[in-house]
This record gives sequence, C-alpha cells and structure tokens, in this order.
Amino acid sequence: MIGCNRRDALAHAGSPCDTRSQMPLPLTLTLIAVLAALVAFAGWRGARPPDLVKGPRLVPWRAIMVTGAAVLLLLVVHLVNLLGVSTGR
Repeated sequence: MIGCNRRDALAHAGSPCDTRSQMPLPLTLTLIAVLAALVAFAGWRGARPPDLVKGPRLVPWRAIMVTGAAVLLLLVVHLVNLLGVSTGR
C-alpha cells in the first residue's frame, strides 16, 4: 500500500489503507459460550479431591481454568467494544 501510514488507516475506516479487522458478533458470542463452558468444566474438575489410587492428575485443570478465564475476559471486552462502548482512548 503506497502512501498509507498509520494515521490515515485509523482516521478513515473503510479506506484502502484501513488494515483493521473485526471478529463478527456471532463468532464472538459462540466463543464466549464455548470458553465459559470449558472454564466451568475445568473449574469443576480442578476442584475435585485427588484420587491417590489412580495416581497423579495428568491434565492441569486449574491452569486451564485460569488461562480460559483470562481469554474469556478479553472476549467480553471485545464484545463490549462490538456493542459500541469505547474502552480505549
């Protein structure tokens, strides 16, 4: 793109210099629902008492829960931005 700089790309949304992209609302809602279910399942599995007869847990459920919750927070902020609330400058 000849002659495009960052200021032009941000000032004129929809112009050929605009390199921003958005994830559509239905995909965002689907990812939020799937990730919320995964976080709830991982939280349930991580909270169960260890079974010493079976041996150590091979899946780090608590780490999966915390990582999923962090990504879920980012998706919720993205959803709020898609709905029109400005969270940046």
